[in-house]
Amino acid sequence: MLLGTVAEAIGTFVVTNVDDLVMLAVFFGQAAGRRGATVRIVTGQYLGFVALLAVSVVTALVGETLLPHTVLAYFGFVPVVMGLYAGFRGWRERRTAADNNAVWAAGNEEDRGPGVADVAMVTFANGGDNIGVYVPIFAVEPVTGISVFVVVFLVGIAVCCVVARYLASHPLIAGSLARWNHVVLPVVLIGIGVWILIEGGAFGL
Repeated sequence: MLLGTVAEAIGTFVVTNVDDLVMLAVFFGQAAGRRGATVRIVTGQYLGFVALLAVSVVTALVGETLLPHTVLAYFGFVPVVMGLYAGFRGWRERRTAADNNAVWAAGNEEDRGPGVADVAMVTFANGGDNIGVYVPIFAVEPVTGISVFVVVFLVGIAVCCVVARYLASHPLIAGSLARWNHVVLPVVLIGIGVWILIEGGAFGL
């Protein structure tokens, strides 16, 4: 029974979080050479995902929808706005030649890169559809089963971070991210936001 629940949790996590690998790889690409950026990315990823889990668990336990699907769809605006800002920032800094590699700024000049809040907000927005999958599963699982899912998911996030960081450090991928980071990050963020809006049926799409 326990092994079956673990297997179900692993399958659910993989299906609902494959897209996070791309997002995390881009973030880790931005973090290259920036002190403390890796810790901020991992922390932000966990905070965003824990928020998703909390909403899913509470919604399943109380038996009512705290965040309707129509509301979740509009979380797509979060990565869209962040993508537009990242694009503007990259364009401005490349034009002034202050720092060609800086798209995100967090802290002082020696400690830059994606911030905790940046990663957490994008993770939560990108996982809005996850809530729709997790809630019905948690609703039929006993508390022990939900606990197994939560533990597996949290371990899965660590695995995602390791894999994404490896991808970002691969010579070919790292070189591409370094060369095109001012374009890749805004495009990925805006793409995620538009996908969330369309999939969620925002504005009747």
